[in-house]
Amino acid sequence: MSVMSINGSALVAMKGKNCVAIAADRRYGVQFQTIACDFEKTFQMGDKLFLGLSGLATDIQTVSNLAKFRTNLYELRENRKISPKVFMTIMSNILYGRRFGPYFVEPLIAGLHPKTNEPYIASCDLIGCPCEPEDFVVSGTCGDQLYGMCESLWEPDLEPEALFEVISQALLNAQDRDCLSGWGAVVHIIEKDKITTKTLKARMD
Repeated sequence: MSVMSINGSALVAMKGKNCVAIAADRRYGVQFQTIACDFEKTFQMGDKLFLGLSGLATDIQTVSNLAKFRTNLYELRENRKISPKVFMTIMSNILYGRRFGPYFVEPLIAGLHPKTNEPYIASCDLIGCPCEPEDFVVSGTCGDQLYGMCESLWEPDLEPEALFEVISQALLNAQDRDCLSGWGAVVHIIEKDKITTKTLKARMD
């Protein structure tokens, strides 16, 4: 069994029309034993910026704290809000710096540019190689199922309400087919003037 699948996870980020969404399951387990269903895998890094982490639970906590520390340092030094693309570079540097003994996490980034409000999503592998698609990114043990659901449901230029419905249905239906993820979900919809966070009920078996 891969180290990446010990704790299980399902994360997805999607672009919409002047908005982005990021969603994650809430299960924390050790292989097939579920320990809790309120484990956070998404973290707010800025006013319009979120980081999602899948993989080993201890490394998720370590990398999220390190990413927040580096973000605060950048904003103090540059005296401006960090953009999602710059944050992607920071995450890539953090992971590549540990390439010979990597953190077992795969990050997703979703946010809007602080000035232009341009939507941005991206993902990384274990050693920080970036991927910046125009539609959606997925991560976790549920990745294969999420790809199928997202390919079926996603459309360009979705409004915030439609984007919430699409990402929610994709995540809930995909995690039903993966025994290492699920047990509830949380969705963040990021718009230029607000962030909406909703918790979803899911199958608990």
